[in-house]
Amino acid sequence: MNLTILKSKIHRATVTEANLYYEGSITIDRSLMDAANILPYEQVHIFNLTNAERFITYVIEGEKDTGVICTNGAAAHCARKGDTLIIVSFAQMLSEEASKFKPKLVYVNAKNKQVDAELIDGKLVKLLG
Repeated sequence: MNLTILKSKIHRATVTEANLYYEGSITIDRSLMDAANILPYEQVHIFNLTNAERFITYVIEGEKDTGVICTNGAAAHCARKGDTLIIVSFAQMLSEEASKFKPKLVYVNAKNKQVDAELIDGKLVKLLG
């Protein structure tokens, strides 16, 4: 059986800009893409913690180590500068593979720099760094 499994997550990214007049998508710092194993043009689901909006778009590669998280086009109506997002991607896999698969989880600070997270009993309790 094929299952849809969480592949990647960037947790608590801060929108650095919103560009209504771009064609569409979300621009993500290349270093965060690499850390989360997200590819250019990959479909992502966006969960906006600030306003509860949820939407689907695709990724455009942003300049490495800049911290850029920019919503483009219609997505700029769903997430504005300063909003806090969870960005996730999913993969299809057989249940045997899924039972062994571990997603890439990337935690970031307010400047979209990767930090370590402290988990207690599987719950995020604080970001370190």
